[in-house]
Amino acid sequence: MEATSFPRDLIELQAEWQRTYAALAVPCPVHTAVLRRRLQVLSGRLLFHPYWSCAGAPAARAELRRQARGLGELP
Repeated sequence: MEATSFPRDLIELQAEWQRTYAALAVPCPVHTAVLRRRLQVLSGRLLFHPYWSCAGAPAARAELRRQARGLGELP
């Protein structure tokens, strides 16, 4: 699959969603209600981001998650 060019804010939004999800996935998470609410807000912002009005294939969403994981590895 060729690399898809995502807006930087969309990649950062996905990275924040993944960090929030990871915080909820620990054995005894702290502030679960806050984290769940944050996850819902981020999910809505991801779903209704303007980028998806012109693209939205499942493969593009998988590529976004992959690029967001790479964002965490940057210095």
